[in-house]
Amino acid sequence: MLTFIGLGLSDEKDISVKGLEAIRSADIVYLETHTSRLTGTTRAAMEQFYGRPVIPVTREEMEVRPGEILARAREGQVALLCGGDPMVSTTHADLRLRARAAGVETRIIHGASIESAVCGETGLQNYRFGKSTSIPFPSGNWFPTTPLETVLANLAQRLHTLVFLDIQEGRFMTVPQGIALLGEMAARVGRPAPDFLVGVARAGSPDTFVAAGSPGRLAALDFGPPLHVLVVPAELHPVEQEYLEAFTRYEGC
Repeated sequence: MLTFIGLGLSDEKDISVKGLEAIRSADIVYLETHTSRLTGTTRAAMEQFYGRPVIPVTREEMEVRPGEILARAREGQVALLCGGDPMVSTTHADLRLRARAAGVETRIIHGASIESAVCGETGLQNYRFGKSTSIPFPSGNWFPTTPLETVLANLAQRLHTLVFLDIQEGRFMTVPQGIALLGEMAARVGRPAPDFLVGVARAGSPDTFVAAGSPGRLAALDFGPPLHVLVVPAELHPVEQEYLEAFTRYEGC
């Protein structure tokens, strides 16, 4: 059995009781860290709280050569820990399909996800979100503009956009960096950059920080440690406007 366990948003205590019971009854516990991270904790703290050793797995071990994980799951109980909610990531969906093809039974224990938490942090209504997108760190001559195209397509339909910011080994994209990259994308394709944004840092933690305003004003703020995400709102409903002004650092346009 391969059990995908969502860890929630911030630290080791965000896990559900059902998830904790599954960890403690597993033969081996893996931790996937490349699609999301619990930045409010450490692996040592997780091991102490869960009462089990936790083995990190790399992107390659998940996506290219998951043979060891599947072999162990064929013979016993394997827990795969994932930040947020497991199947938000296509990496986990792909592994579940590989497990099925290999005759390995699977199950999912869900956890809190930024996909839903962002609505609570910002007051932007869930049914008004369109397709999400991710901004990667540029590399060499590679500078994709697809994230801006997704944002503009959503805005044309009066839909909000959740923008994930890149996570790499040793570095995490910040809200100001994401804003700068959106601006450069707009300049490269000759389209206007969004003029109103919401930045969310450390959702679900005791020191969550949320600010809304113009790109220039948000770029000048210190959002603190990771993880960060951006939201590009469409035209706001009056209740959304009131919520942003009441519960975030509202910088205006």
